[in-house]
Amino acid sequence: MQAAKQEALSTIGKLPEDTDMDEIMYRLYVLDKIRKGQEAAEQGKTITSEKLKREIDSW
Repeated sequence: MQAAKQEALSTIGKLPEDTDMDEIMYRLYVLDKIRKGQEAAEQGKTITSEKLKREIDSW
């Protein structure tokens, strides 16, 4: 995986010049969530879809 700073700069660099700050922040937020999800999956910190369905049904 790329270093966080390089990944953020690469993402921002691909945006149009007239992108507003809200869009930039949203893209970085999504990038962070994807990165954390990938790390969790690599560490085996996941649950099955069946378990997730049971949790949702218990709400």
